[in-house]
Amino acid sequence: MRRNATRSTPPAPRKAMARLLSLAALLCAADGLLKALPRRRALTRVQDANAVTEVSFKDLDGTSARIGIIKTKWNPKIVNALADGAKQACLDAKVSKENIFETQVPGAWELPSAARFLALSGRVDAIVCVGCLIKGDTLHFEHIAEAVASGLMSVQLQTSVPCAFGVLTVLNEDQAAKRSYAGENHGESWGKTAVEMAVLRQEALGLAKKGTINLGFSDEESSKAMPKAGVGEKKVFF
Repeated sequence: MRRNATRSTPPAPRKAMARLLSLAALLCAADGLLKALPRRRALTRVQDANAVTEVSFKDLDGTSARIGIIKTKWNPKIVNALADGAKQACLDAKVSKENIFETQVPGAWELPSAARFLALSGRVDAIVCVGCLIKGDTLHFEHIAEAVASGLMSVQLQTSVPCAFGVLTVLNEDQAAKRSYAGENHGESWGKTAVEMAVLRQEALGLAKKGTINLGFSDEESSKAMPKAGVGEKKVFF
């Protein structure tokens, strides 16, 4: 008679089963550790009470300031509202209409060149460059925005005539509308910024008149008018 052979699990399946049991044990242990750890608090956006959300232009006196406003022809509804806001802010800061020079250029790309021409003319103490760039499907937006920002920075550093960056760089027209004609007009703050920098420039160069707000550069001696150039001498404004 044949003896009934005892059936046994082959070695390979036994090893696989042992590995599965080990993995299950590790998962259980990991789950226990995670439950034991303190739960992370949900990330929430906390508004800092000390954060500056608005710049104050209180007591700004631009009586003697000369402001240039350069705007682009592209996106006229948006740009015109911004430029008007900048002009009104200058008037509210006591800048006379005669001391506000306005002009326009085709697009944002031309703003640095126009700003440099105006700065070198000696007709203004600060310039507001107004435009609007709306992102499209290509990289054109990024190239123009970066070049214009860099160009205007170079102009103000090279000529000592401050240039307020009044170019909206938005993702869609709705964002631009909310920052111009259909919401808070950013042009107003740009205009006030230009006036404050114009006064600062006058004080730093000794051109400020007595009675204007002191931004830290002027004193009794530096409040005198700029001396006139003599015969045959070149008058330098920057």
